[in-house]
Amino acid sequence: MSMNPQQPPSGPGRNRSAWNRPGGPGHQFQEHPANPSWMGHVQPQNYRPAPGHSGGAVYQVIPEAASTVAARPGAGTLGLVVGGGILAFVSLFLVVPFLLSSTGVTGFVIGFVASLIPLAAVLFAVAVIDRWEPEPTRLLLFAFTWGAAVSIAVTLLIQPVFALAAPATDEASFRDFMTTVQAPVVEEFAKSLGLLLLLLFARRNFDGPVDGVVFAFTIAGGFAFTENILYFGRAIAESSTPGSDLVQIFFLRGVMSPFAHAIFTGTTGLIMGLAARRWHPGVSVLAFFAGLVPAMILHNRWNSMGQDFLAQYVLVQVPIFLLAVACIVVLRVAETRLTRQRLQEYAAAGWFAPAEVELLSTPGGRRQAVRWAGSYNRGDQMKEFVKAATRLAFTRQRILSGRDVPAHQQDEVQQLRHLTELRAAVQQ
Repeated sequence: MSMNPQQPPSGPGRNRSAWNRPGGPGHQFQEHPANPSWMGHVQPQNYRPAPGHSGGAVYQVIPEAASTVAARPGAGTLGLVVGGGILAFVSLFLVVPFLLSSTGVTGFVIGFVASLIPLAAVLFAVAVIDRWEPEPTRLLLFAFTWGAAVSIAVTLLIQPVFALAAPATDEASFRDFMTTVQAPVVEEFAKSLGLLLLLLFARRNFDGPVDGVVFAFTIAGGFAFTENILYFGRAIAESSTPGSDLVQIFFLRGVMSPFAHAIFTGTTGLIMGLAARRWHPGVSVLAFFAGLVPAMILHNRWNSMGQDFLAQYVLVQVPIFLLAVACIVVLRVAETRLTRQRLQEYAAAGWFAPAEVELLSTPGGRRQAVRWAGSYNRGDQMKEFVKAATRLAFTRQRILSGRDVPAHQQDEVQQLRHLTELRAAVQQ
């Protein structure tokens, strides 16, 4: 299959793999160094060549009789999703009555609807960050429900302990302690527990900093969604001028800071994702506690802004937001480089042609390939081929990391079989 839209074969019935035949450019491809970037660093002792063949066209690498077996979620992932669903359901019996008692029915409904707007912004950001190698929907759903229900319930259960330690000299001191100490510590701990569970029980899908940021943003989006229901609902229930108060607090939380919680928890996810590159349960737990420190500090600084709020927002919070955006851009670039490197190694083994790798490892190349395939009604098949190639590249990275190698090699075999079937579907 050739995916070069600038020189496409004419018509779906032609041989689109002719340029991959023996002696063609695909068989002159050489392997590149094993470490294209910090994100794809591989210990020399863990490196191994990609599975190859003795020659022949790309589409003949796997026997036609080989069956395609889709990878199934592991027992840990399945247990995590089921257990998380049960915890979320049980948490609702604590969270929903708390919200209703604080906001009233009218405030709850209005707060719920208004909270959907900043939530949509966060989830859109998650979709953009996660576009290159999407995480399983079931794990994203776990992350969201953990943030929206379980972490709120954990916060409500731990808050009274901190209230006992709060200064009781006057109400202002008590509120200041609960806002600047209790909230950062308890809320970040509650949210990040979900990240720790994902890293421990779904490590096949949590193996890098981008995954950590995606899961952290999703958890934080869920937490902020429920918290916004509380704040927006209270503006309706407790104010003599509910309309103006709702607009004011919506502007503060929904316009000026929809990503505040995402950035706080995102630092924890980033650190845990970096630790996931070298899998070890002890390292994961250490990364959890290490990641809590910057999250709590950022949360504390946000909650500590007082009369000079606007100046601190412009001089401190906006630069932090821009820095977070820059970090995400760097991570996305590292992902594309990692994809190119690992697919180059498969190309050296005969699974791809060099031009295919270049198209599969750039956003523009992917769009060109899909448009070209769409010209002969194979656009959907090409999209699946692109996704399968990306999953394969990251599976190889997991193999080269030296952790759970036999399990990931099993995934690799299944994915290579599936890739061959997809290649044939595009060629039809």
